[in-house]
Amino acid sequence: MKKHSARVAPLSACNSPVLTLTKVEGDERSRESPAPAEAQMQAGAEGGGRVSRCCWKCSVTQLKKIFWGVAVVLGVCSSWSGSTQLAKLTFKKFDAPFTLTWFATNWNFLFFPLYYLGHVFKSAEKQSPKQRYRECCRFFGDNGLTLKVFFTKAAPFGVLWTLTNYLYLHAIKKINTTDVSVLFCCNKAFVFLLSWIVLRDRFMGVRIVAAIFAIAGIVMMTYADGFHSHSVIGIALVVGSASMSALYKVLFKLLLGSAKFGEAALFLSVLAVFNVLFVTCIPVILYFTKVEYWSSFAVVPWGNLCGFSILLLTFNILLNFGIAITYPTLISLGIVLSVPVNAVVDHYTSEIVFNSVRVIAIVIIGLGFLLLLLPEEWDVWVIKLLTRLKVRKKEEIPEGNGDITSGLPNKSRRTRPSMSSFAH
Repeated sequence: MKKHSARVAPLSACNSPVLTLTKVEGDERSRESPAPAEAQMQAGAEGGGRVSRCCWKCSVTQLKKIFWGVAVVLGVCSSWSGSTQLAKLTFKKFDAPFTLTWFATNWNFLFFPLYYLGHVFKSAEKQSPKQRYRECCRFFGDNGLTLKVFFTKAAPFGVLWTLTNYLYLHAIKKINTTDVSVLFCCNKAFVFLLSWIVLRDRFMGVRIVAAIFAIAGIVMMTYADGFHSHSVIGIALVVGSASMSALYKVLFKLLLGSAKFGEAALFLSVLAVFNVLFVTCIPVILYFTKVEYWSSFAVVPWGNLCGFSILLLTFNILLNFGIAITYPTLISLGIVLSVPVNAVVDHYTSEIVFNSVRVIAIVIIGLGFLLLLLPEEWDVWVIKLLTRLKVRKKEEIPEGNGDITSGLPNKSRRTRPSMSSFAH
């Protein structure tokens, strides 16, 4: 409730000076008692000034949103493609995708402290960390974050988070980063299909077409390398990662609903706690069984590990909290724009072959992703736009004809005396 009041307050503060100004102007008018024509002109000028002021404010806020949107798009694109390329580079020296997943997930603990720092700088009513933590814990229920809630509502998402990242990183070992990044874009189509089946979301034909494009792109991407076992396994791993990501999003909406910024930050920090407590044993087992083995800790490229973790943390921050400063559609564009960035890097650093099948698959998946970004009422907007264009064309034709035929009536009107002059 406090957040809503904070948002409403600036609006009332902006409107109140306008109200006081109109009252003062009204008093001045009553003292001077101008003629009705002058009063109408003054009112029209004031009304026009208010409209232009409101339009100017709206345009400035929209420009700010677009500016921040471009900045967020560049941040999402660079952090996502950068983390993907850095992971590929890391595996040349440190072949341990699960250990890298575990290490990067631990950095999620910084979400809530970073959110609290933002709260201290931005919020007018500053709360202590304990108070803020208790308020955000209401997201988990009336009793807050209990042990039962931790295992029933946080632990499943911790497992899905780990699987999503591990399968994605393991796929980078098998196939090039261009294929990995473009195939991961299919998670948007999987989210729609799961939401339609599980959450009973609105059926949209254009999104079904987008889902078909995604599936067709996956098949064509598999065909691009000739159905080799190495590429098929890599593609299956990416599709599995995209499926886990879609399941994570749909289950979150089903079980927990929507979360505010503080609640989302706390939830992601809780996932890091789950990772430390219950997932740490898996990298240890993999080390001693020599599945993911390194000779000594001096060999571990700590710079690459920390760089990857920072880039992934930046990506998740922009993805989860970027909607506070810009449009969600622009944020999603950053993910699909990482595909051409990875393609350029792969062209110069690897032996990737951009044959016609691969290019068509990339274009089809990208087109399906963009179709899924269309709002639910896009068809209504298109129909309104078309009807407006038709009305304008119909209005232009009579106006053009009226200029030729209406000469005599206009002259006759000017010669006749006006009845309103006699009334005065």
